[in-house]
Amino acid sequence: MHILFIGDIFGRPGRTIVKERLSAIVRDHAIDLIIANGENAAAGFGITASLAEELFDLGIDVITTGNHVWDKRELVDYYKMADGNPHSPARRVLRPANYASGLPGWGVYEGQKNGVPYAVINLQGRVFMVSNDDPFRTADRLLKEIKAKIIFTDFHAEATSEKVSLGWHLDGRVTAVVGTHTHIPTADARILPGGTAYITDAGMTGPYDGVIGVKKELVIGRFLDNMPVRFEPATGDVRLCAVIVDADENTGHARHIGQLILRDEICSK
Repeated sequence: MHILFIGDIFGRPGRTIVKERLSAIVRDHAIDLIIANGENAAAGFGITASLAEELFDLGIDVITTGNHVWDKRELVDYYKMADGNPHSPARRVLRPANYASGLPGWGVYEGQKNGVPYAVINLQGRVFMVSNDDPFRTADRLLKEIKAKIIFTDFHAEATSEKVSLGWHLDGRVTAVVGTHTHIPTADARILPGGTAYITDAGMTGPYDGVIGVKKELVIGRFLDNMPVRFEPATGDVRLCAVIVDADENTGHARHIGQLILRDEICSK
């Protein structure tokens, strides 16, 4: 199974480059399963039901999120409408599984693609972020319940040490641990000894002519005077950052992980 994971889709620029490039990526790399982090899809902050379904219409199978998942409160209603309906597309929009119990939404999705069972786990880190339940023990608990061999984990976390640690903790038990949140692609993609594909951060899919997606002059001003300002998405140097994992359907182990960074000159103008 060839799995494509698209890093944090940021605002309209990120959505546009995905729309323009996804079909060619799927064709050229024989992609079977598409996962994307979409928590910044709505102008950089959160995701709405309509944007989630727009991404589903492009062929994305599962959308993960992170600390911005509640920025658009209408997502809560989207989740509530899916209660009792296992076939609702809202169940394919994940929020971190280690959030407090009883919150709307789901942190894991189990499905089938081309007859192959798979699961996607969404977790959020605790170092330099708000306190949530332990992502390590949450993963341990979920793995006792998941039957699929192919298990993909999006770890939305700030600290590289926490991301690397979870990779080692889950090595051999999941297909991939891919980090998100920092919006900066790292150069450490590898297969761990137990067969788990790992990268600290897949990077952002969006405008790099800014500061992690935001207009640079706004962020620089904030650093200079510490005055509150409304952040707006940048527009230039749009790139699609992703990883492709080749997984063994029988063992669930990864055979290869490769980075994909595409620059879209049309979107960058």
